[in-house]
Amino acid sequence: MIQFSTGHVGVHALRALIEHPDLELVGVHASSASKIGRDAADLCGLDAPTGVLATDDLAALVALGADCVVYMSQAETRPQAALHELTAFLEAGTNVVATSLVWLVYPPHADAWLRDPLEAACAAGGSTMFVNGIDPGFSGDMLAFTALSLTERASSIVCQEICDYGSYEDAEFTGASFGFGTSPDALPMLFLPGVTTSIWGGLVRLLADELGVALDGMRERHETWVTPVRIDCPMMVVEPGTVAAVRFAVEGIVAGEPVITMEHVNRLTAAAAPHWPFPPDGRPGVHRVVVHGRPGVELNAHVGLAGIDHNIGGVIATAAKVINSIPAVCAAPSGLVSLRDLPISQVRHLLR
Repeated sequence: MIQFSTGHVGVHALRALIEHPDLELVGVHASSASKIGRDAADLCGLDAPTGVLATDDLAALVALGADCVVYMSQAETRPQAALHELTAFLEAGTNVVATSLVWLVYPPHADAWLRDPLEAACAAGGSTMFVNGIDPGFSGDMLAFTALSLTERASSIVCQEICDYGSYEDAEFTGASFGFGTSPDALPMLFLPGVTTSIWGGLVRLLADELGVALDGMRERHETWVTPVRIDCPMMVVEPGTVAAVRFAVEGIVAGEPVITMEHVNRLTAAAAPHWPFPPDGRPGVHRVVVHGRPGVELNAHVGLAGIDHNIGGVIATAAKVINSIPAVCAAPSGLVSLRDLPISQVRHLLR
C-alpha cells in the first residue's frame, strides 16, 4: 500500500495502514517540506518506526508497483494536478481508493473531463478506482441501502448529515466552502449553482438507478442562519451578523415532488439555528436515513464514542471507509466503481 497525503484524513489512514494485519505500507507521499524524509510512523504518532520515509517523488512511488494507493490529497481545488497523479498510478496497474474527487462517488454522474481520462488509465493498467467516505459516501449509499432493505415499499427517502462543526479545525477549506463567518449576502463556493449537485447528486442518481426510478431532474436548495452574538469555537470566530449555520439539499424529483433527498444541516455550536433539526439524544452529530413508506424506517448513525470528538470520528470514519474497501477494490474488475459494484461486507480483521 501507498499512502498519498497525510493531512486531516490521510494521517488517520496512514495509521490504519500501518496497524492493519493484512496490509503492508511501502510508500508515503507528502508535499510539505517539513514531512519529507520523516518515517511514516512519526507522521501519524506511532512509536515503532516503519522504515518507510515520506517523499514527494511521484515517479518513485509509481515505480514501487504497489497493489493500491490510498489517495487523500485535497484534489477538488487542484483537479488537473490530481488527474496527473492518479492516472500515473492507474496506468501502472496500481489500484486507487480515494476520499478526494468526490464527484466520483458514483462515476456515471461525473463529468466526462474527469471520468474519461481515469477510465482510460484504468483500461491501460487493468486497474480499479473507488471513491467514498462518510458523506458523500456511507450515509447516501450503504446506510441508505440498509434502510431500504427493510422496506416493503417506499414513497421517498431522505439522507441527512446533521452536525455541529464547531470543533472541526478546518476554517481554510470547510469553513470557507460553507461560508461560515461571512455575510449572508456572500455566495460561498459550495452554493454556486450546480456545485452541491455535482457533489451529492451522484448519490441521488445512484439510489435512483438502484431503485429503478427515472428522475425528472434534480434541484438544489440552501439557506443560512446569521448569529446575533459572537461565536468563538475551534473552527473559527464568527462575528455577529455573519453566517454560523447552513442548511442545504439536493433533491431528485419525480412528478414535481422530491423522492430522493441528500440534506445537510451544519452549525457552529449548538446555539446556532435553534429552529433547525438537531441530532437525537443531545448528540452533536448524526448521519440519518429516513425512508417514508411501509413500514417506514429511520436509521441514525453516530461516530465518535469513548471520548473521541464527533468531528474527529467523522474524519477517522472517512479514512476507514476506503481502507476497509481495499481487498474488494483490488479484486474488482478494472474501471471506475461505486458501492453498487462491490460486496457490502468489507470488515475482515477489524475485530482486534
